[in-house]
Amino acid sequence: MASKLVKLGAAAALAAVAGAGIFFVVTAPDRQAPSHWANAGTPDLVNGENLFWAGGCASCHAAPDATGDALLQLSGGAPLHSPFGTFYAPNISPDPKAGIGEWTLAEFGDAMTRGTGRNGEHLYPSFPYASYARMPAKDISDLFAYIKTLPASDHVAPNHDLPFPFNIRLALGGWKFLYFDEGAPRVQLANADATLVRGQYLVEGPGHCGECHTPRNLLGGFLKDKWLAGGPNPEGEGSIPNITPGSSDMENWADADIASYLETGFTPEFDSVGGSMVKVQQNMARLPAEDRDAIAAYLKAIPAR
Repeated sequence: MASKLVKLGAAAALAAVAGAGIFFVVTAPDRQAPSHWANAGTPDLVNGENLFWAGGCASCHAAPDATGDALLQLSGGAPLHSPFGTFYAPNISPDPKAGIGEWTLAEFGDAMTRGTGRNGEHLYPSFPYASYARMPAKDISDLFAYIKTLPASDHVAPNHDLPFPFNIRLALGGWKFLYFDEGAPRVQLANADATLVRGQYLVEGPGHCGECHTPRNLLGGFLKDKWLAGGPNPEGEGSIPNITPGSSDMENWADADIASYLETGFTPEFDSVGGSMVKVQQNMARLPAEDRDAIAAYLKAIPAR
């Protein structure tokens, strides 16, 4: 009997080891094929700058409370408080040591679209690669080239302050397996014209609007049937509004009202933008008017929640 128990225990241990091995293989950090980045073409710095503001890069990666030209020094350090701990945005300036000055396009692109760090580690989804995954190689290349024109900073940002088990990066492979869709559309839009397609790209991709405006489950995954339906502030204070057409917050807003709000910061009732949306609106105000119009068109076309 004892020998049978020993054999059963050994078999269970082997099964557990095999299962763990399979898990780590299936959930290992992923990279794009090198060919994905090979034909990005000559970078377009104007497009790169537009994507910089659409993506809100300065909002997290500039020093806390930076304004004016200081927004262009991406020294990192801004804290992002969450139920999982405090994340600190890294230095992504062109500094060769503290920043990303020695990174290749592929390394930058894999971080942006696969959540895989330069050293092959999983990145935390506090960095919204789950949204940036929708960005094509050309846009990633343009953004990377623009960032390389900005001032370098040798500031070393703090490490994330996360309790166990959230400080175990290997576990992020399981999170990606469950929730990372590698760029699938968030909603299906029938008969979408060029403006609507552009709006969907900006909102679901570089604009990463859903990262705040879509509620999440206990593991931090989007509730897919509540896309942009609002919910608790992921940073822990207050709530984020529902911005779908059927909400009480948006039901009386026309396309032009949304576009105007993104440009000026004033609602149709002449209230002013507040909270974490202040920086978002300031970024959106720098976009071409047609991009703000496209965002508005998309927000009026998505399913009401």
